[in-house]
Amino acid sequence: MSGAQLRDRRAEHNAATRREILEAAWELVRVEGLGALAMRDLGARVGMRAQSLYSYFPSKHAIFDAMFAEANRELLRRSDAMGRTNDADEALHREARLWVGFAVEDPVRYQLLFQRTIPGFEPSQESHQLAAEALERARAALAACNIIGPRALDAWTAVTGGLAAQQNSNEPGGDRWSRLVDEITDMFLGHYRPPRPGRTE
Repeated sequence: MSGAQLRDRRAEHNAATRREILEAAWELVRVEGLGALAMRDLGARVGMRAQSLYSYFPSKHAIFDAMFAEANRELLRRSDAMGRTNDADEALHREARLWVGFAVEDPVRYQLLFQRTIPGFEPSQESHQLAAEALERARAALAACNIIGPRALDAWTAVTGGLAAQQNSNEPGGDRWSRLVDEITDMFLGHYRPPRPGRTE
Protein backbone atom coordinates (compact mmCIF):
# COMPACT_ATOMS: atom_id res chain seq x y z
CA MET A 1 0.00 0.00 0.00
CA SER A 2 1.18 3.55 -0.69
CA GLY A 3 1.86 6.11 1.99
CA ALA A 4 -1.29 7.98 1.02
CA GLN A 5 -3.39 4.85 1.59
CA LEU A 6 -1.83 4.32 5.02
CA ARG A 7 -3.08 7.65 6.33
CA ASP A 8 -4.94 7.41 9.61
CA ARG A 9 -8.07 9.24 8.57
CA ARG A 10 -9.71 8.84 11.97
CA ALA A 11 -6.74 10.52 13.65
CA GLU A 12 -6.71 13.27 11.03
CA HIS A 13 -10.42 13.91 11.57
CA ASN A 14 -9.92 13.96 15.35
CA ALA A 15 -7.04 16.43 15.08
CA ALA A 16 -9.00 18.68 12.71
CA THR A 17 -12.01 18.71 15.02
CA ARG A 18 -9.85 19.51 18.05
CA ARG A 19 -8.33 22.35 16.05
CA GLU A 20 -11.78 23.67 15.17
CA ILE A 21 -12.87 23.50 18.81
CA LEU A 22 -9.78 25.38 19.99
CA GLU A 23 -10.21 28.08 17.36
CA ALA A 24 -13.83 28.52 18.43
CA ALA A 25 -12.80 28.63 22.09
CA TRP A 26 -10.32 31.42 21.37
CA GLU A 27 -12.98 33.35 19.48
CA LEU A 28 -15.43 33.06 22.35
CA VAL A 29 -13.05 34.01 25.17
CA ARG A 30 -11.78 37.02 23.24
CA VAL A 31 -15.34 38.33 23.22
CA GLU A 32 -16.76 37.07 26.51
CA GLY A 33 -13.65 36.54 28.66
CA LEU A 34 -11.98 33.37 29.92
CA GLY A 35 -14.37 32.87 32.82
CA ALA A 36 -17.41 33.01 30.56
CA LEU A 37 -16.47 30.06 28.36
CA ALA A 38 -19.43 27.67 28.36
CA MET A 39 -19.45 24.25 26.77
CA ARG A 40 -22.96 24.83 25.40
CA ASP A 41 -21.85 28.00 23.61
CA LEU A 42 -18.70 26.33 22.38
CA GLY A 43 -20.64 23.37 21.06
CA ALA A 44 -23.06 25.67 19.24
CA ARG A 45 -20.13 27.48 17.65
CA VAL A 46 -18.76 24.26 16.12
CA GLY A 47 -22.12 22.62 15.39
CA MET A 48 -22.05 20.04 18.20
CA ARG A 49 -24.01 19.32 21.31
CA ALA A 50 -22.05 20.21 24.44
CA GLN A 51 -21.82 16.54 25.41
CA SER A 52 -20.07 15.73 22.14
CA LEU A 53 -17.18 18.03 22.99
CA TYR A 54 -16.14 15.61 25.71
CA SER A 55 -15.20 13.11 23.01
CA TYR A 56 -12.34 15.46 22.15
CA PHE A 57 -11.58 17.14 25.48
CA PRO A 58 -12.44 15.45 28.78
CA SER A 59 -13.18 18.75 30.57
CA LYS A 60 -13.29 22.50 30.14
CA HIS A 61 -9.93 22.69 31.91
CA ALA A 62 -8.53 20.32 29.27
CA ILE A 63 -9.56 22.87 26.65
CA PHE A 64 -7.83 25.62 28.61
CA ASP A 65 -4.76 23.40 28.91
CA ALA A 66 -4.64 22.88 25.15
CA MET A 67 -5.00 26.63 24.65
CA PHE A 68 -2.21 27.26 27.17
CA ALA A 69 0.09 24.86 25.35
CA GLU A 70 -0.80 26.29 21.95
CA ALA A 71 -0.06 29.84 23.08
CA ASN A 72 3.31 28.87 24.54
CA ARG A 73 4.24 27.02 21.36
CA GLU A 74 3.48 30.17 19.40
CA LEU A 75 5.69 32.24 21.70
CA LEU A 76 8.53 29.74 21.29
CA ARG A 77 8.01 29.65 17.53
CA ARG A 78 8.33 33.41 17.33
CA SER A 79 11.45 33.25 19.48
CA ASP A 80 12.96 30.71 17.08
CA ALA A 81 12.02 32.86 14.08
CA MET A 82 13.54 35.97 15.60
CA GLY A 83 17.06 34.98 14.62
CA ARG A 84 20.24 35.18 16.65
CA THR A 85 22.75 37.92 17.27
CA ASN A 86 26.19 37.86 18.89
CA ASP A 87 25.39 41.12 20.68
CA ALA A 88 24.12 40.01 24.10
CA ASP A 89 22.56 43.39 24.90
CA GLU A 90 20.66 43.43 21.62
CA ALA A 91 19.54 39.85 22.22
CA LEU A 92 18.06 40.87 25.59
CA HIS A 93 16.33 43.83 23.96
CA ARG A 94 14.88 41.50 21.34
CA GLU A 95 13.73 39.09 24.03
CA ALA A 96 11.99 41.89 25.89
CA ARG A 97 10.34 43.35 22.78
CA LEU A 98 9.15 39.91 21.71
CA TRP A 99 7.69 39.00 25.09
CA VAL A 100 5.99 42.31 25.80
CA GLY A 101 4.67 42.51 22.24
CA PHE A 102 3.28 39.00 22.49
CA ALA A 103 1.66 39.76 25.84
CA VAL A 104 -0.10 42.93 24.73
CA GLU A 105 -1.29 41.86 21.28
CA ASP A 106 -3.86 39.51 22.84
CA PRO A 107 -4.85 40.44 26.43
CA VAL A 108 -7.01 37.33 26.89
CA ARG A 109 -4.12 35.07 25.89
CA TYR A 110 -1.93 37.02 28.32
CA GLN A 111 -4.43 36.37 31.10
CA LEU A 112 -4.46 32.64 30.36
CA LEU A 113 -0.67 32.38 30.32
CA PHE A 114 0.38 34.73 33.08
CA GLN A 115 -2.52 35.40 35.43
CA ARG A 116 -4.57 33.06 37.59
CA THR A 117 -7.84 34.06 35.97
CA ILE A 118 -9.53 30.66 35.91
CA PRO A 119 -10.31 29.24 39.38
CA GLY A 120 -8.80 25.79 39.86
CA PHE A 121 -6.99 25.66 36.55
CA GLU A 122 -3.42 24.39 36.55
CA PRO A 123 -1.63 23.55 33.30
CA SER A 124 -0.59 19.95 32.79
CA GLN A 125 3.04 18.98 33.23
CA GLU A 126 3.51 18.84 29.46
CA SER A 127 2.01 22.29 28.95
CA HIS A 128 3.90 23.76 31.88
CA GLN A 129 7.15 22.51 30.38
CA LEU A 130 6.56 24.73 27.37
CA ALA A 131 6.19 27.74 29.67
CA ALA A 132 9.34 26.69 31.50
CA GLU A 133 11.22 26.63 28.19
CA ALA A 134 10.14 30.22 27.48
CA LEU A 135 11.36 31.27 30.93
CA GLU A 136 14.64 29.44 30.38
CA ARG A 137 15.23 31.46 27.24
CA ALA A 138 14.85 34.65 29.26
CA ARG A 139 17.26 33.28 31.84
CA ALA A 140 19.80 32.46 29.13
CA ALA A 141 19.49 35.93 27.60
CA LEU A 142 20.22 37.47 30.99
CA ALA A 143 23.15 35.12 31.59
CA ALA A 144 24.67 36.17 28.27
CA CYS A 145 24.74 39.71 29.71
CA ASN A 146 26.47 38.37 32.87
CA ILE A 147 23.28 38.74 34.87
CA ILE A 148 22.64 35.59 36.84
CA GLY A 149 20.69 34.38 39.83
CA PRO A 150 17.03 33.98 40.76
CA ARG A 151 16.72 37.50 42.18
CA ALA A 152 17.65 39.09 38.86
CA LEU A 153 15.34 36.74 36.95
CA ASP A 154 12.48 37.58 39.31
CA ALA A 155 13.14 41.29 38.77
CA TRP A 156 13.24 40.81 35.00
CA THR A 157 9.92 38.99 34.88
CA ALA A 158 8.44 41.61 37.21
CA VAL A 159 9.44 44.61 35.10
CA THR A 160 8.54 43.07 31.74
CA GLY A 161 5.35 41.60 33.17
CA GLY A 162 4.56 44.97 34.73
CA LEU A 163 4.80 46.73 31.38
CA ALA A 164 2.43 44.21 29.83
CA ALA A 165 0.02 44.39 32.76
CA GLN A 166 -0.08 48.18 32.69
CA GLN A 167 -0.65 48.22 28.94
CA ASN A 168 -3.38 45.59 28.99
CA SER A 169 -5.14 47.06 32.02
CA ASN A 170 -5.05 50.73 31.14
CA GLU A 171 -4.71 51.08 27.37
CA PRO A 172 -5.38 47.80 25.55
CA GLY A 173 -4.38 48.11 21.95
CA GLY A 174 -2.16 51.13 22.60
CA ASP A 175 1.53 51.53 23.35
CA ARG A 176 1.83 53.94 26.29
CA TRP A 177 3.67 51.36 28.37
CA SER A 178 4.89 48.85 25.82
CA ARG A 179 6.90 51.56 24.06
CA LEU A 180 9.06 51.80 27.20
CA VAL A 181 10.50 48.32 26.78
CA ASP A 182 13.89 49.36 25.41
CA GLU A 183 14.29 52.10 28.01
CA ILE A 184 13.40 49.71 30.83
CA THR A 185 15.78 47.08 29.44
CA ASP A 186 18.64 49.60 29.45
CA MET A 187 17.80 50.55 33.03
CA PHE A 188 17.77 46.89 34.02
CA LEU A 189 21.14 46.28 32.40
CA GLY A 190 22.60 49.32 34.12
CA HIS A 191 21.40 48.15 37.52
CA TYR A 192 21.97 44.40 37.43
CA ARG A 193 25.00 43.82 35.22
CA PRO A 194 28.26 43.62 37.20
CA PRO A 195 30.78 46.37 36.34
CA ARG A 196 33.30 45.33 33.72
CA PRO A 197 36.86 44.76 34.99
CA GLY A 198 38.77 48.02 35.23
CA ARG A 199 35.58 50.10 35.26
CA THR A 200 33.91 51.80 38.15
CA GLU A 201 30.24 52.48 38.01
